[in-house]
Amino acid sequence: MFDCTCPAGLFPPDRSIGAELESVCARHAGFSALRRAITQDHVGRIAVVSSFGAESAVLLALVADIDPSTPVLFIDTRQHFPETLAYRDELTRFLGLTDVRTIGPTNADIDANDPPGELWRFDPDACCRLRKVTPLERALAPFDAWVTGRKRHQALTRVALPLVEQVDGKAKINPLADWTAAQIEAEMVRRGLPRHALSTAGYPSIGCATCTVAVASGEDPRSGRWFGTGKVECGIHRLPETVD
Repeated sequence: MFDCTCPAGLFPPDRSIGAELESVCARHAGFSALRRAITQDHVGRIAVVSSFGAESAVLLALVADIDPSTPVLFIDTRQHFPETLAYRDELTRFLGLTDVRTIGPTNADIDANDPPGELWRFDPDACCRLRKVTPLERALAPFDAWVTGRKRHQALTRVALPLVEQVDGKAKINPLADWTAAQIEAEMVRRGLPRHALSTAGYPSIGCATCTVAVASGEDPRSGRWFGTGKVECGIHRLPETVD
């Protein structure tokens, strides 16, 4: 590996070689931040949070390159597509990840708040809080840092996503923040990574089966999530504050 010291704007925008070098540097910066977090700054105190969704394989492959024993937290909401659960198992084996932890709401949580499993229909925020946000908060308690697979290109709410941030006293690393959809695809192909079965069936962003629909080619990749509700995030990642 090498240390990349080419800041954005170093090369004129009309030089394609400059644009490509900037892209390489940005991606390397993300990998460097991830490697440093796992091997230096937060050794034994960092976890990766993964949905094992359509684009999850690239981040998990980078983690496996650094340390396949890094804890990976997968939130089983009990309402996932069966293809997602199968993909979790397939990708875990393929990458040699040795500490994938499946977390989620307890039986007591479900019995007290959503015994029929229909909360998503009339209060999707409460459903996400019950099945995703609260279980993740519990699971992250022992860690002082965590890693996400969010990218700036995914939504308008993520265009200013930083590489590293501090949230509720924990470091939050977003190593793929600057990666484009084309770069993710190219890396999937280069590594020969397995794909989520639904990712080629109109599901570029995959959440719970109850709240995710297929989208047409060219549509916002996340427009199939919480379709028709106006909801854009589950609550794990907070929306940026509005500045008047």
